[in-house]
Amino acid sequence: MTDICTILNQELKRKRLKEVFGFDSFREKQEATLDAIMAGRDSFTIMPTGGGKSLCYQLPAVLMDGTCIVVSPLIALMKDQVDGARGNGIRAAYLNSSMRSDERSAVERQLFAGNLELLYLAPERLAITGYMEKLKKLKISFFAVDEAHCISEWGHDFRPDYLILARLKTEFPGVPLASFTASATERVRADIVTRLGLQNPLLSVSSFDRPNLFYQIEWKSGNEEMRILDFIKERPDESGIVYRSTRSKVDETALFLCKNGINALPYHAGMDNSDRKENQEKFNRDEANVIVATIAFGMGIDKSNVRFVIHADMPKNLEGYYQETGRAGRDGELSHCLLLYSPKDENIINYFITKIEDPAEKRRCMQKLFHMSSFCNSASCRRKAILNYFGEEFDKANCMACDICCGSAKIEDATRDAQILMSAMIRTGEMHPIDHIIDIVKGARTKRLAELKHDEIKTFGAGSHLSKEEWKLLFEHLCSAKATERISHDGNKATLTEKGRAILFGKAKFKMIRSARHDKPKIKISETPEHDESLFKRLRKLRKKIASAKNVPPFVVFSDKSLRDMSAKRPLSPFEFLEVEGVGKQKLEQYGAGFIAEIKAYLDDNPHIS
Repeated sequence: MTDICTILNQELKRKRLKEVFGFDSFREKQEATLDAIMAGRDSFTIMPTGGGKSLCYQLPAVLMDGTCIVVSPLIALMKDQVDGARGNGIRAAYLNSSMRSDERSAVERQLFAGNLELLYLAPERLAITGYMEKLKKLKISFFAVDEAHCISEWGHDFRPDYLILARLKTEFPGVPLASFTASATERVRADIVTRLGLQNPLLSVSSFDRPNLFYQIEWKSGNEEMRILDFIKERPDESGIVYRSTRSKVDETALFLCKNGINALPYHAGMDNSDRKENQEKFNRDEANVIVATIAFGMGIDKSNVRFVIHADMPKNLEGYYQETGRAGRDGELSHCLLLYSPKDENIINYFITKIEDPAEKRRCMQKLFHMSSFCNSASCRRKAILNYFGEEFDKANCMACDICCGSAKIEDATRDAQILMSAMIRTGEMHPIDHIIDIVKGARTKRLAELKHDEIKTFGAGSHLSKEEWKLLFEHLCSAKATERISHDGNKATLTEKGRAILFGKAKFKMIRSARHDKPKIKISETPEHDESLFKRLRKLRKKIASAKNVPPFVVFSDKSLRDMSAKRPLSPFEFLEVEGVGKQKLEQYGAGFIAEIKAYLDDNPHIS
């Protein structure tokens, strides 16, 4: 009997996967998490952004009796998630502080009448006196905690409101708890399990690899706004996010882009809340191509067709960088992540870290900054470095999707030049500013050098083959590689480290990235079918029209990936339309006729297409 029940459950599960979500099979780790939830077992799932976390709790919510309560800090995202769930035929709603009291009352009537399969809650609602007692009147199928890293003080985005979730296992004994996050180190994972009180949880860790993301790092040339503009102009009609480190930089960059013909909007905590919300909505609805933002933007966005993310300033840590780049290509389509790096950014972050009073927190921040700096200055595969940070080995010799592996970054052996510069530092007592050292190696005839007799040392004039700017760049690379260590407040003086002395005396080599080409990478995701770009553009226009009429973001109607599949398969019947990825029964009923008619019209206009 058990075997028969298991077979029937498996068949029902896959039937609902196709009918509701339009997928023929599960992605990596999804099915294991779903099975654990349906078996009443706690679970902790680490799955990268775009890996399909929401399906892990939305499908069991449909299959199980009762209501799934999803706890999420992303108030701005809840409406999009609920619109997406409803678009798939799921009875879903949300409750948060952004709603009017009559709206909340209407949702609670549905909830306590047993008419909801899925309810999204902000964590602070659980903290309201008596609210957990109120929820005990419900038949709760399970709790899902999204962005679970927010409960850990070791995580990159700790939120005190999340600490209330530690009570869920004691207040609701026997109700399974499924927790999810896109990134967490070993230490953060252990902390999450402990704080949530998970009992014998299934730990499911997907690969952190996002093969559809192309990673590129460039040193700032001094005019990053022009570089951002050139990058965006190479990608007309594509949606993207530009991250800046301060509010003033956000405003300046957004204004610069607008003056140069880019439909860009700013987003930061200093803006009026209504303006911030309006700009996010315009971006979500494809009414603006680019949003320029501080890291306050992103966790509240479910937009699947973000094609690029630019970090115009160095992030504070790799966890944050991974999360922020993960907002590109959620639909699995090729997307580009560009980081513009300057050691000055690192100095600024370091300065603020030194102001932290808690010694333990200061050490944590310094360690994270060290990892971020090493990543920026590494001459090895970007993907390998990211995965190694999260404890995952990348065993391929070439990822074919980063500037290092694709050869767009030029790596050279700079050992000899490093030796020239460091020799001058040693011979002058490691106490002079870098400009003075560069004057020595360049052979400058200055009064100061003559006074100190530094025009008589062995390395005087040994570096005439490089410009002053190139020597400064080499110095910054040596500092970032920890071959030299800054000893002055302004960072212009440095001393050699043990690593630097090994390079100086020929016991180690020193490589650095001299330059990088700016061309757009031409790589292809292997599983992406060839599609008709002209038809794709027509289908995008139809999607935009439908989305505007329904007052939802376009990606809620169909993802870019679904439209590309549609433009490749060109379905002309309801049966064929169901074969498109992401098309389930509900979406066929809502949109099938309109999209099939558009495809027929396109083929009539282009009779040469078979």
